[in-house]
Amino acid sequence: MATRKHPDYWHKAKRHLSQKDATLAHIIRAYKGETLASRGSAFFSLARAIVGQQISVKAADTVWKKLEATLGGIILPAPVITTEDRRLRACGLSERKVIYLKELAQFFTNRKRHGWHRQDDEEVITDLISIKGIGRWSAEMFLMFHLMRPDVFPLADLGLQKAIEKHYNAGRKMSPVRMRKLSEMWKPYRSVATWYLWRSLDPIPIEY
Repeated sequence: MATRKHPDYWHKAKRHLSQKDATLAHIIRAYKGETLASRGSAFFSLARAIVGQQISVKAADTVWKKLEATLGGIILPAPVITTEDRRLRACGLSERKVIYLKELAQFFTNRKRHGWHRQDDEEVITDLISIKGIGRWSAEMFLMFHLMRPDVFPLADLGLQKAIEKHYNAGRKMSPVRMRKLSEMWKPYRSVATWYLWRSLDPIPIEY
């Protein structure tokens, strides 16, 4: 199993968010000792994001475990490319997601150097969405979980929307404009705020 890396800014971010927002302070206290974690693999992060597209965290975790078992424990580009589509679909992947995973594996096979650590957030997103199956949401997950950028706010994420509406609007619908305005007080640690809001809803920590 790959070693997990943790952001060096996490404790500073917790203090900042707790001082700025009493609601988040309460959530942060409920998950003491937990942090966002990166597996340190760019391919892992993007493949996990593809698997997690438009399904629940629990469902994505189930599919991922089946995929790991099918591919021998560690999900790498070469086994994804060589494994028959039907075997990948048997893990719970849609036909479209199988195509996306194979496109991603081919991308990593052909392109050895990426330079993402030297790019700003929007440059990384622009580069990643050139890969078939990677949209802005998947790129934002990559920024958070692989590059561990501190101030990503994936506004289109349904789980994040649900958590914000639950904690800040009594479960009622809230417009994206209001959500973005609310997030201003979380800068420059919106990735951390997002992670804790996700955590408040899900029985297991999210990993990408």
